Amino acid sequence: MAPEPPDHDIVIVGGGPVGSALALGLAAAERSVLLIDATTEAGSDDPRTLALSYGSRLILERLAVWGAITPTTDIRTIHISQRGAFGSTVLTASEAQAPALGYVVPFSAVQRALKVSMQRVPRLHVVRDARANHIEEQPDRLLVTFEYDGRSRTVSTALLVIADGGTLARQLARVKVHEYEQSAVVCNVTTSKPHTYTAFERFTEDGPLALLPRENGYAVIWTVAPERAPQLCSATPAAFIEQLQSAFGTRAGRFLSVHDRATFPLALRLASDAQADRVVLIGNAAQALHPVAGQGLNLGLRDAWELATLLCATEGDAGAQSVVHGFQRARQRDRRSSVLLTDAMVRAFSNRNLALQWLRGCGLTFLDCLPPAKQSFMRQMIFGALW
Repeated sequence: MAPEPPDHDIVIVGGGPVGSALALGLAAAERSVLLIDATTEAGSDDPRTLALSYGSRLILERLAVWGAITPTTDIRTIHISQRGAFGSTVLTASEAQAPALGYVVPFSAVQRALKVSMQRVPRLHVVRDARANHIEEQPDRLLVTFEYDGRSRTVSTALLVIADGGTLARQLARVKVHEYEQSAVVCNVTTSKPHTYTAFERFTEDGPLALLPRENGYAVIWTVAPERAPQLCSATPAAFIEQLQSAFGTRAGRFLSVHDRATFPLALRLASDAQADRVVLIGNAAQALHPVAGQGLNLGLRDAWELATLLCATEGDAGAQSVVHGFQRARQRDRRSSVLLTDAMVRAFSNRNLALQWLRGCGLTFLDCLPPAKQSFMRQMIFGALW
């Protein structure tokens, strides 16, 4: 007698942009999909700002979501320099042969657009304000237990995809953590000069300081020593602006106002493959990166798109070993190159070593003077998977 089919072909844990993009990408697979999201239906006012690459825009266009995301601000030029030393490079969209290098968008706008689009997927079931906390392996399926509406519920699935770094991710994979001993201070500022769609990445002794064009101002991501971050967040606006001006300089003009300050610690977190069959980790469940090059979410969206493409082309058992291992092999190069590049940038530029400072200046100058190297670097930032 044949075994009963599982309740769902695929269960996705994590309803952020990566898990939601996967759910949308599976629409063509004609499979039963359950998305378990820890946030509520009303939880769409997250104040964070996202930097999406042009490659991520293409993914969201294929998912028929991009047109609903508003407002967006183009990044057409990126100016990279180091504070107090020679060497700089300028990256442009025209050199990359793209309409933009990236886009700055509110997190809430992306999440709202994804939620609306998911309502049109016929075999997708979404459970919000629910938390998955346990799995049980069986020969041909997994049993996934989650808490919802004050009750514990269990469903069976052929494949479990974990898209956030919550309880299940920590249970099922070994996580290697490297603490950078840095914190990010994030905020929004206005300046005396228009941004002209230019982003800045300025490397200081404490770490990178990024300004991203956002509507009529900039979104700031300022890497500082952990003990300094709360001081900057609690400083008066005038005192904060004075310190920011000193760290960044006047290339963007004078800083006029600051809003929405917050801070969070920075670390590199890499998960091993899940220590269970029929489980795939993507997005923050698989890797959490330093924001220096804005690669984290873009890498996660590539995870989601590649997995959706594989599952749409696969017939039969969605959780078969060949499917899981095939995805892991396919994503290995892109993940490794993005992690290595991001980590190398942080380690090389976040120090006061004079010899390294000179080498960094030479490297930036070399990149600026050699168009093939610059184009290769830009394609890695936009599309990944070059190494």
